Amino acid sequence: MSIRKPSLVRSRLSAALFAAMVLPAAGVAFAQDADAQAATTETEAKTLDKVVVTGSLIPTSQLETATPVMTITAEDIQARGFNSVTEVLQKSSFATGGIQGAQTSASFTQGAETMSLFGLDPGYVKYLIDGRPMANYPALYNGSSTFNNISGIPVDMVDRIEILPGGQSSLYGSDAIAGVVNIILKKRMDGTVLNVRGGWYSEGGGDSARVSLSHGFNSADDRLNVLVGLQHEERDPIWGYQRDRTKQFNVNGYSPATASRDYLVTSYFTSYKFLDPANCGNLTDQFGGTVGLQTRPGFGDENYCGSFYTPGYRTLMNEKKSTQVYTHGTFDLNENTELYADVLFSKEKVKYHVGSNYTWWGTGPGWGYFWDPRVGNDIAAAYGEYFCGADPDPACLAGLPPGSLLSLQRAFSPEEMGPGGFANTMEKNESEAYSVTFGANGTFGGSNWDYDLGFTRTHYKLDEIGFVRWAGPMNDYFQEHVLGPQLGLDPLFGAYPVFQPDYAAFYTPISPEDFAAMTGYATSKSETSDNMLRGQVTNSALFTLPGGDAGLAVAVEGGRQSWDYTPDPGYLNGDVWGTTAVAGGGARTRYAATAELRLPVWDMLTVTASGRYDSFKTSHSTVDKPTYSIGLEFRPMETLLFRGKYGTAFKAPTLSDMFMGPSGYYSSVIDYYNCSLAGYGPDAIEDCPNQYSNRQFFGTQSGNTELDPINAKVWSVGAVWSPVERLSINVDYLHWDIEDEVTQQSANALSLQDYRCRTGIDDINSAVCQAALAQVTRNAAGAITEIYTPKINVSRETLNAVTVAANYTWDAGNFGAFMLRGSFTENLKHEYQQYAEDPMINLLEDPYWSSDPKRKADFSIGWNKSDFNTTLYANWFDATPNYAAQITDRGYAGNRAGKLPSHISWNLSLGYSPLENLKLSFLVNNLFNKMPPMDWSYPGTSGAPYNGGNFDVYGRAMYLEARYSFGAE
Repeated sequence: MSIRKPSLVRSRLSAALFAAMVLPAAGVAFAQDADAQAATTETEAKTLDKVVVTGSLIPTSQLETATPVMTITAEDIQARGFNSVTEVLQKSSFATGGIQGAQTSASFTQGAETMSLFGLDPGYVKYLIDGRPMANYPALYNGSSTFNNISGIPVDMVDRIEILPGGQSSLYGSDAIAGVVNIILKKRMDGTVLNVRGGWYSEGGGDSARVSLSHGFNSADDRLNVLVGLQHEERDPIWGYQRDRTKQFNVNGYSPATASRDYLVTSYFTSYKFLDPANCGNLTDQFGGTVGLQTRPGFGDENYCGSFYTPGYRTLMNEKKSTQVYTHGTFDLNENTELYADVLFSKEKVKYHVGSNYTWWGTGPGWGYFWDPRVGNDIAAAYGEYFCGADPDPACLAGLPPGSLLSLQRAFSPEEMGPGGFANTMEKNESEAYSVTFGANGTFGGSNWDYDLGFTRTHYKLDEIGFVRWAGPMNDYFQEHVLGPQLGLDPLFGAYPVFQPDYAAFYTPISPEDFAAMTGYATSKSETSDNMLRGQVTNSALFTLPGGDAGLAVAVEGGRQSWDYTPDPGYLNGDVWGTTAVAGGGARTRYAATAELRLPVWDMLTVTASGRYDSFKTSHSTVDKPTYSIGLEFRPMETLLFRGKYGTAFKAPTLSDMFMGPSGYYSSVIDYYNCSLAGYGPDAIEDCPNQYSNRQFFGTQSGNTELDPINAKVWSVGAVWSPVERLSINVDYLHWDIEDEVTQQSANALSLQDYRCRTGIDDINSAVCQAALAQVTRNAAGAITEIYTPKINVSRETLNAVTVAANYTWDAGNFGAFMLRGSFTENLKHEYQQYAEDPMINLLEDPYWSSDPKRKADFSIGWNKSDFNTTLYANWFDATPNYAAQITDRGYAGNRAGKLPSHISWNLSLGYSPLENLKLSFLVNNLFNKMPPMDWSYPGTSGAPYNGGNFDVYGRAMYLEARYSFGAE
């Protein structure tokens, strides 16, 4: 009995389906389409080989099961103009959620790429490569969450990408709440293929070049199959100054454009009263000669020194150099055993700049405000009411000392950085990741039992080389050249240092040599690893039922995971100016057992049940979780399928959730205790004085080794219908109910509990009170100064969504073949509750919490005839809230609040094969160079008046590609 070769079976089935659907190389196909069923006869359908598809462990000849699956093939990727796996996934109609990325300056993972399915957390997606989990990215999304970076996958090596929406933990374990993405790489090739691609943007920047070389061969007896692939890509950055929308402050906002406050002397008691810009003329050649004397329109402030063009000095697209090496091999040891091995190695160097807003110096971190006795001689007029009351006593006014509390802050210009400017001060992320798998599969003798035993190791190493300002040298420089020696403490408070700065020196450019002496690079190192040993046995003909053969799959796996994040010591000991970091690390062992049973009860009804048990153990705790799923497939006729699925899903506490070290932040809270002392209880907080009702505090968050898993109940119902030949329509309704989500403990709730304990409402000796009193720190005056808010399981959200896909192929004979494909997603309900005492928030109607669109869709029409093919592809976003609707809790009722219009962009690809083995392509992405909806509700102080979480301002991209095959593929 010959062994089953999964790679061969899949390729043969894929070829049969494509031929049946008359799909050209530039066509589009989805695995959930029933086109093949409509295009083949009943007899042909019954002879299809059984294959394993994402969403099941049991081989089946059914193209559609209880789980909806969207498949995007290599041909789709090329035809739609996608330049990376990231683009493929982010353009999917399922990806309705906004994300942080290259356009999010100073985010924690500006150099990484990810996506959000249905607006859920990016960490709720399970990413697989050839069915095996990807390595987690070592740095934390938003400084808190574990996620996957999908930028290091060689797109030229991808055979197809399968997306399963909905919870899939009963088969794939932790993280599979929003869905599963399985990226399947090529497995077989005869000969050598060279692919060269170059691209550029019509607006400038972002030039790219990619070359890939792959070679496959088989031994003479066909027992050995090897494929080796290499891909290398280089891409220039896109800077803000290369786009009209981002090169300067918003000239189309509701308020006049306002220059940046690049060089400021500000007064503590008069807010941003800008002082002493008399020497601004010394700086007019900075920032490309755009610095000058400015005022804030409508504020009546005195003049200050700044530029309208500093927003342009940041990157919108990362510079990148990446290399991936991929190898797949199989060897038929005997007729019942096949050995296999896979290696995927990726090396990336990403560079970006956080921008001029984050590249500056000020007196705040070193000294705070300082006292200058020479400024503010009319102290009575400036501060009289503050110190002496609304009707001040003249004697009190006369007793006020001359002087003022001031602060300095100034930006660093590109001229001060030397030739190359901001390009000399870019952040760098250097990473290496690999996945190695080896094992054996085959059959047990002449039985129907198949087995697969394999070991996989993934490892991701990241060096974040941050451009930093060294606190000691920088503060020393400005004290020597600007502030001068400290002259004691202020006479009014006795707490602020006294300086008599040389303000002319403050308004003087710094030499590149001095700038280099006070700046440099600090490297933070982090890594993740995962070792997994997995064994599976499968019988796709366990016994016979009226509807066909029952199938069973049982799998067990075990391994060890680790995470470590070690920042440069300067971030923690204060050597780095103005920036901190988080340290942490931990490891755990994990075990899991999975079983799936497929029962074709009769011709029209199939029942599938799966269950899984996961256990995660650290030195502190053990977390275990069972999950299950039950699916039904009802086929009243060959062309119609009704399906439904119900189950549970979960996400285990990540190692970062458990072992992240303390990190600081600033926020404000109601000081309920002091409000009560002032005569205002919790029911009268709106009348409490501002110094108590809006008390600023320093917060500390950290991991929590006692976290529970995040739990979800998930279900879906849907139908697949092929009313006529070569036409299929899919409709699926999905539901999530997610509980025990991880968030920080509520600072407001801790302040309220602290009040209840201090006033005797609750027993101050109780465990609850002792914990609250330990977490809320007060100073000698009794005011809150610090609050400790560790991570806890408390949040929940519910989500309902509907997805629709329609696909049609038409053979027009001498006129060629046409393919129409479309997919649509609508989030019908998305509610979120952060704390148990909070009301449920409607994320679809409350823009203060979410700016995601409710609906997203894509559509393509392809044509193929002989050696020519073309595809027109459209990606559509529904209306999104504008900026004004997002910044207050009044939502759409706020002033200037509203919605931005929907947005659509078009891609066009043209392909021609002048020779049998040569294919030439010209691709244009964003064909009409359409920019995101202009958001007029941004003020003139904005440097990016559009929603960067959902859109980009890259503009039209063009690519030329040549693919040559040295031998048959």
